[in-house]
Amino acid sequence: MPDIPAVTPSHPIFSAQHYLPTTLLSSSPSSTMNARIAANALRAAARPSLASRARIAPVFTRPASGHAQESFEQFTDRYVSFFNNAEDLFEVQRGLNNCFAHDLVPAPEVITAAVQAARRVNCYATAVRIFEGVKEKVENKQQYQAYVDELKPLREELGISLKEELYTS
Repeated sequence: MPDIPAVTPSHPIFSAQHYLPTTLLSSSPSSTMNARIAANALRAAARPSLASRARIAPVFTRPASGHAQESFEQFTDRYVSFFNNAEDLFEVQRGLNNCFAHDLVPAPEVITAAVQAARRVNCYATAVRIFEGVKEKVENKQQYQAYVDELKPLREELGISLKEELYTS
């Protein structure tokens, strides 16, 4: 990278007389202001930019996460507690969004608490969509069927049909 010569405010390139027409350099107040604005613009243009400085990687780093890794049991307990305390549809849907965003399939206890919360806030559609979320999260049809079979008593108790049962096309 070539060396950039030091440019100080006393350097001739900052002199407005070199770059401005003589009409702007007259002694009227507005022309004096125009000359100052132009000189400031020239001064800013002559400053070395950030791009011309040496490129050095930042010294500071952040850890990947600010807390310890959560176990599956802690995750399950946290979301069961969350859904048991959810008071409105927004909280239930926010909890579902956060729960399904993790790289794991929630335990049947979490699904039970979520479905009960959806029915408690009187949202049948969300209760049905919870099972759709489980279907997307599992790796294969056998796992999904295991969830459906385990949660069948809950579905019958709350009167929830699966999407496959509602739309048999």
